[in-house]
Amino acid sequence: MTVPLTGYLDRISARPGERLAVKVSSTLPGDYEADLVRVISGDPNPAGPGLILRPVPAAFAGRYPGRFQPTHLGSCALVAAMEGMALPPDPRRGLTLGLRVQPWLLTDQPAVLMARQDAAGHGWRLSLSKAGPVFEAQWPGGHASCALAAPPLPRAWYALTVEIHDGTVRLSRAPLRQVWGAGGDAGAAEAAGFRLDTLPAAPLSIGAARRDGAPQAVFDGRLEDPFLCTGEAPPAGPAEGPGLLAWWDFSIGIDTQSVVDRGPRGLHGRLVNLPTRAVRGSRWDGSAMAWTQAPRHYAAIHFHADDLADCRWETDFHVEIPAGLPSGAYGVRLRAGGQEDIIPFYVLPPRGTATARVAFLASSFTYQAYANHARGNADAAYRARRDAWGAYPHNPDDHRDYAHSTYNRHPDNSGVALSSRLRPILTWRPGFLTFNDARGSGLRHYPADTHLIAWADALGIEMDILTDEDLDNEGWRCCAYKVVLTGSHPEYHTPGTLDALQEYVGTGGRLCYLGGNGFYWRVARRPDLPHVIEVRRAEGGIRAWAAETGEYYQQLDGGYGGLWRRNGRPPQMLAGVGFSSQGLFEGSHYRRLPDSRAPDMAWIFEGIEGDILGDFGLSGGGAAGFELDRADPSQGSPPNIRILARSEGHQSHFVAVPEELLSHVNTVTGERPAALIRAEIVYFETAQGGAVFSTGSITFCGSLPHNGFDNPVSRMLRNVVTRFASESLS
Repeated sequence: MTVPLTGYLDRISARPGERLAVKVSSTLPGDYEADLVRVISGDPNPAGPGLILRPVPAAFAGRYPGRFQPTHLGSCALVAAMEGMALPPDPRRGLTLGLRVQPWLLTDQPAVLMARQDAAGHGWRLSLSKAGPVFEAQWPGGHASCALAAPPLPRAWYALTVEIHDGTVRLSRAPLRQVWGAGGDAGAAEAAGFRLDTLPAAPLSIGAARRDGAPQAVFDGRLEDPFLCTGEAPPAGPAEGPGLLAWWDFSIGIDTQSVVDRGPRGLHGRLVNLPTRAVRGSRWDGSAMAWTQAPRHYAAIHFHADDLADCRWETDFHVEIPAGLPSGAYGVRLRAGGQEDIIPFYVLPPRGTATARVAFLASSFTYQAYANHARGNADAAYRARRDAWGAYPHNPDDHRDYAHSTYNRHPDNSGVALSSRLRPILTWRPGFLTFNDARGSGLRHYPADTHLIAWADALGIEMDILTDEDLDNEGWRCCAYKVVLTGSHPEYHTPGTLDALQEYVGTGGRLCYLGGNGFYWRVARRPDLPHVIEVRRAEGGIRAWAAETGEYYQQLDGGYGGLWRRNGRPPQMLAGVGFSSQGLFEGSHYRRLPDSRAPDMAWIFEGIEGDILGDFGLSGGGAAGFELDRADPSQGSPPNIRILARSEGHQSHFVAVPEELLSHVNTVTGERPAALIRAEIVYFETAQGGAVFSTGSITFCGSLPHNGFDNPVSRMLRNVVTRFASESLS
């Protein structure tokens, strides 16, 4: 189902003097209106401040003609260099083509493994279905096919070969490893009536057919070593020699979107829509666990019918960021026929400057990792609340046009490892509800982090905004601030962002980590794919899917994926606390500990009475909930850390996270599993006047708006930010 009116931007942030390209698709009749709003609060809950969107004059505001722009899902490799090239040069010598194939999802409909067809469908294609492989050719006025009745087994490797000579086709299959039972036998079939000399000299596609620029009949599975040669098929697969016409060796350039031809003509190609690389091929035997160690063991590409790199919509208009526009959260608002969409972006301060002492670091990599997360929870109660509150109306459960998140699986049950921001992202919208939260609003990520933006606005705290992507691109020097605040869930970080934050706090910066389960997963990027992040869910951690053994190393940078903890950089080394426990989206409260009463900590709790903190809130009903972080010296919490408060009274569904458990009763620290169910508020000082204040809970910021932002949680954070923004901590 297509969203009636939606769009995306070419970037998520811009500075004065820069511009953003706006790409819109509409199925509604007539024009749409576009204007600019500043997003202060993205929470539609009437129990809180509500949605606060402030119109801002903008040069682009006005009416634009609506048009539908389609999205084409599905990945393949495309060799455009073959267009206009006759292969083989002499049809009398015949042609042999083949490849290795590992099907992951088999249906009754044939999926294309290799094809060379023109816009009219003339040419040849090699396909695979539940029934077995089939080779077909079509030319003006004629058609021929050769089918092998040999049902394949899912996830078994086969070599498929097609030999064409004198109008006859021989299609053969051979298992590459011992396969027991049906589907493991070698076999061959022959058919006559093929006219190789009449086939068009069209581009070659691998993993799908191409029609009108879109992938068709996409194969869900892995392909390896596609080749073309003259004469008989090489017994051991493609090899460089006099008969070789082309051999696309997928073990070359695994970290790129290129496919390299080892043949004499250099018929190189490119990948379409981000299929997954750095996956085990037919030669993988467990002797190497990293693709950088043995690339030929990883000479496969995993194609999927729902891959998406870029919607590739045309630009409808541009947003010029004028000088003097304050840094903040903004959105391009689209309206037509009772439909509305707000496409978010951030305005940064002018390059090399700061317009405030405080900055909010928007967790854009986390927003992108969860982009279009289809949870399957948009039930009747969820929809009733959404409609009653006037919340964002669209949910990824209902819309698959724009691909899903790294928390979802592909149709063949493999995990989604790559996420692009060049598409409409329904979860990255003001007013989007993640949960039907009985005690609060049910917000996560982008809209949840507007609790902090609304807090700063209500209290008159001037605050610039940066994003993870900006920090990764520019390094720690873009943090020219006394204080940097995180949002509720800064979970995903690259080596660059983690290095920048560590450098920041180590050279006098002051960090407020205001979430839970932060600095948890390592993600990868490449400069030539700035819109893409990759996550490999390697061993350990709370995971929506698990990477295959031997596939823990990321394709984009060759680094070991998974938890930062398993990369030797636990969250405690930066923030003092790290992920300890998880439950449902419910919150409890903190209880102050003796250190909070110490004279040198009194400034944090000035104006706060009592021992209980945060037994209220718009996220799960309490400031300590959902995902909880605690201090742990064995994981890097510094010796000068002060534990000021600890959560208590959590619901029975909370459990210790897997990386803390050795068994169902034994933990890494030696504590009982139940003792690890806690969030801790901590404070410590670093070199050159730096400091860190961490709250260890995803739901903490949801308590800030309570009672019109006049409450102990709000007061505590205001005390910290005010002191952190001063020249001295004393």
